[in-house]
Amino acid sequence: MNNNRPCFAACVLAGLALVLPLPSPAQNSGHPVSMWKLDGRSNSVYLLGSVHLLRADDHPLPSIIQEAYEDAETLIMELDMDDLDPVEAQSLLTRLGLIHDDRSLNDLMGPENYAEAERLANSADIPLAMLAKSEPWLAAITVEQLMLARIGFNPQFGIEHYMMEKAGADEKEILGLETVREQLEFLDGMSLEAQTSLLLQSLKESVDIQKIMDELVHAWRHGDVAFMEDNMLDEMQQYPELYRTIVVDRNVSWLEQIEDLLDKHDDYLIIVGALHLIGDDGVPSLLAERGREVVQLRQTAQ
Repeated sequence: MNNNRPCFAACVLAGLALVLPLPSPAQNSGHPVSMWKLDGRSNSVYLLGSVHLLRADDHPLPSIIQEAYEDAETLIMELDMDDLDPVEAQSLLTRLGLIHDDRSLNDLMGPENYAEAERLANSADIPLAMLAKSEPWLAAITVEQLMLARIGFNPQFGIEHYMMEKAGADEKEILGLETVREQLEFLDGMSLEAQTSLLLQSLKESVDIQKIMDELVHAWRHGDVAFMEDNMLDEMQQYPELYRTIVVDRNVSWLEQIEDLLDKHDDYLIIVGALHLIGDDGVPSLLAERGREVVQLRQTAQ
């Protein structure tokens, strides 16, 4: 949901231990990108991995992404971004993400985990007390937003918002793979143990958020699948319930929708969190298992 907008940006944008050195400017051309293409009977479907929050200086995007946008008649995102009702979304967030009885975040996490959360929050100058009535999953997303905002990341510069603005100006249709309710219920349906792990991991990464994000954006821009798998994906897989709920189950649920597009005449650009497009459980791999030819695209040298 990618972001937040209620969305799972926390596991796409954080929880990484990236150590790849940044390249020199001369290495920035002629490289893969985090986008794949598959051809239908008479059309093309592009799969673009998204970073939901970016900085102003992360633009312009690689030109091949712009070319895929120009080729597509319709955009499909995790959510139908141009038809979102912010009042309804906030109402759902309040109902599902806040604690409505006399318990607190401390009570839900347990004293030992909450003490660790307090220690981590204090080291990152995060006012954990303001989240006392939030369920752990909502607290995790709130922490992530706060820390990213501090270093200049903004959903207005993210891939979804950028493409939504372009599509609106060009009168291109935008569709969604899921609803806000579905995305929030994925998070709210997780066990307290999984939610607590998500919050603690977000807090742990807060101290190094600048380095993490610099390296994540670099890996995303250069389509470094092996690097993202070794870091982002491996980290996520340490939490099986989180990984199954947020990544695997959703990827599988999207396959039929994507394959149905291959019988259409229009071209489509599908934009989902980058985590959904890598690894053996990623959408490109799952489509390949079904006999589809899926090709990772490259940015040509400028």
